[in-house]
Amino acid sequence: MKIHFIGIGGIGVSALAKYYLKKDWEVSGCDLASSEITDQLKSMGIAVRIGKPDISCVPENTDRVVYSPAVPEGNIERKKKKAQSYPEALGELTRTHYTVAVSGTHGKSTTTSMIGLLLVKAGYDPTIIVGTKLKELGDSNCRVAASERGEPRPAGRGKSKYLVIEADEHLASFLNYWPTIIVLTTVEADHLDYWKNLQNLLKGFQKYISHLPQNGVLVANKDDKNIRKLLSSKNNHFPTAVGNRIYWFSLKQKEGGKLRKTLKIPGEHNVANALAALTVARVLKIPDRVSLKALSEYKGSWRRFEIFNVKCQKSKVKIVSDYGHHPTEIRVTVKAAREKWPKKKIWLVFQPHQYARTYYLWNDFVKVLSQLPVEKLIITDVYDVAGRENKALKAKVSSEKLARATGALHIPTVKQAEQYLKQNLRGGEIVMIMGAGDIYGLTLRLRSG
Repeated sequence: MKIHFIGIGGIGVSALAKYYLKKDWEVSGCDLASSEITDQLKSMGIAVRIGKPDISCVPENTDRVVYSPAVPEGNIERKKKKAQSYPEALGELTRTHYTVAVSGTHGKSTTTSMIGLLLVKAGYDPTIIVGTKLKELGDSNCRVAASERGEPRPAGRGKSKYLVIEADEHLASFLNYWPTIIVLTTVEADHLDYWKNLQNLLKGFQKYISHLPQNGVLVANKDDKNIRKLLSSKNNHFPTAVGNRIYWFSLKQKEGGKLRKTLKIPGEHNVANALAALTVARVLKIPDRVSLKALSEYKGSWRRFEIFNVKCQKSKVKIVSDYGHHPTEIRVTVKAAREKWPKKKIWLVFQPHQYARTYYLWNDFVKVLSQLPVEKLIITDVYDVAGRENKALKAKVSSEKLARATGALHIPTVKQAEQYLKQNLRGGEIVMIMGAGDIYGLTLRLRSG
């Protein structure tokens, strides 16, 4: 069987490409720009074309075409065959597996990673499709169960085909999924270019939860006010049986204290993520001793408080690379850094992601960025997300305005930010580089010297 992926360099799409490669499908793909993800796919034997869309790039006799949600409707490659979106293709897998889907505004990748690796350690042999790369998976974002690779299933407690995924709310992607267990980490206003307001987002989550089967389970964060509102008796619309199968987790649990001492990754938000994973493990009858040991060994993931020691000119500094791009993510991540390094000077280089998000969450960005416990705040230009931007909103907000409102230094480009850091760092600083766009290139530049 042949399958072609449009936008194969995306973190989710690339994981699905690896899944089908492991199942011995003939896999090809294309993307506008090369990256370490496309380089990795090429090294695995996947034919990847880089460049503008070309209708001839979809191989003849291709059985399936899957495209990233970021690919515009008018893309000529997408039109050649009856293509599926990535959420539609992943949704098919959720119907044939015992699926654990991790949802919420924050913490999806980390919680998905923790649950997936915990199930591996417990002998459940899961397939994992996650929006980040894990050291434990050989810097991959995909693990395919032995049974799906045509190999004998290892001895273990699991009897079903387990699938652990992220379920993203953007563009209502999660409405394509039909999980047996849903994990709700946090629910907060985001992706308002699509949802318009929090109320619509909550309605989207309600519809998503209704996808649970009669034997479905909901694992929910009791500390989150919007989740409590969502699951109140007057608001829930899921099967009656699920109403008695809600498992709450909270930072007030006694296990939180132990996790604070044993987790390798910092921050209260990560303690909450670990408690979510522990709760799922208990639902699946995995002993706490196995779960707590697995969580204590979790090494963190790509662009999630990822720490590097680098030499910047003649100065030695620590880089913290993080994908956070929502005000709450910035706040909790910087707080975790300050708790980890209470006496160090912390510099934050932040790249706003998408004009729409910057516009809709403007007041939150101003409030959070103004109050951060950092010695220097640098804001680069807004990352312009192709195909998702509103021209009217682009005229209303800018990084320059955001810098003025927060007392930050505005440095337009990644290259200029690199030059500024090399000229001004004196050694010993913690340099946090945050954002979901090409700001990651700054991390790569500083690491390469």
